[in-house]
Amino acid sequence: MLKFEVSKQCQKTRARTGIISTSHGEITTPIFMPVGTLGSVKAVSVEDLKNCGAQIILGNTYHLYLRPGCDVISHLKGLHKFMNWDRPVLTDSGGFQFFSLAKLAKFTDEGVSFQSHIDGSAHKFTPEKAVEIQTILGSDIMMSLDWCIGHPATKQESMEALKKTTQWAKRGLDFWKSQCLESAESLQVSSLSSESYTSGFPNALFGIVQGGMYKELRSISAEQLVELGFPGYAVGGLSVGEPTDLMYEIADHTVPLLPYNKPRYVMGVGTPENLVEMVGMGVDMFDCVMPSRNARNGQLFTGEGTINISNAKFRLDSEPIDKNCNCYTCQHYSRAYLRHLYKSRELLAYRLNTIHNLHFYLNLMRQIREAIEGGYFAEFQIGFKKWEGDQYDLRKSS
Repeated sequence: MLKFEVSKQCQKTRARTGIISTSHGEITTPIFMPVGTLGSVKAVSVEDLKNCGAQIILGNTYHLYLRPGCDVISHLKGLHKFMNWDRPVLTDSGGFQFFSLAKLAKFTDEGVSFQSHIDGSAHKFTPEKAVEIQTILGSDIMMSLDWCIGHPATKQESMEALKKTTQWAKRGLDFWKSQCLESAESLQVSSLSSESYTSGFPNALFGIVQGGMYKELRSISAEQLVELGFPGYAVGGLSVGEPTDLMYEIADHTVPLLPYNKPRYVMGVGTPENLVEMVGMGVDMFDCVMPSRNARNGQLFTGEGTINISNAKFRLDSEPIDKNCNCYTCQHYSRAYLRHLYKSRELLAYRLNTIHNLHFYLNLMRQIREAIEGGYFAEFQIGFKKWEGDQYDLRKSS
């Protein structure tokens, strides 16, 4: 079951540390979740993930439903056992995939009808089915089916997506509660209150705030979802093409509208700078493909900015990626060797690069938690500034 407790509140910002308790263990927040869309974080094993400090990973309902399919995962006793991961798992509902694969999807009041991007077969997701699939997967944290839109979008389009998201959220929540009740009755505890039996269910359902880039609509969406009473809340529809300043503005407006005593999750974000800024807004959970995707493209994060390992200047470089990093890759391999692997398209390059980038992100979150607990997060935050281009100065301010 999911419980959340705030451990420490920063006095100068809204940043806080906390503990999320699940049936597969505790998660210390703020936390970054590596993305394992298909039940695997690309190029690395679950042992690599644990060595990097991963506490929870993210899977995707849409993709796992299509392949290998619910029948396979159910037969193998759930996603945890299927992929040999004994820590918490969060699964997205598929809403973002329907947005990104819009040409294959049709939205109605009932749900989303779509064609498989794999074989063209026809399928339909309803809010209830999204919860049912995630229950079969055995997710610790499930996400409501939402209607995600891109940027730019008109106010009318954003309002329509908001209305559908709220309607679907209520339907999904009602279905989840009915499952909780059936579980309670099977255990002969049907006399328990609604709050009791849902808090004792082995997974939890989060609502997702939508509303585009309109503060008024974000306020309406948050109010409606909070009234429904979810165990946790996410802010969706960010990092969909809008400028960074606008993303920050909308997140800074929306996050405080969510309950203080519930986990707050911003979906699909982002760069190291994004994480630090949004932790200061009171965000507890993040996910993004950036560390693993960038690793496969040769871009590596360091304490002095990003580097492209394919650059010729690293051909004879005997130094590690980052001399201050204690990840497996930096402890054992040089930039010259990593460049050779990458230029040769050796598969080992993707594993070693991904290990480093994931360690960088997860270590950054550890440093953030320490800064909050130590009472110096505001100073830590000041030490992060965007470099020219897409590099980041990740050195803590003195």
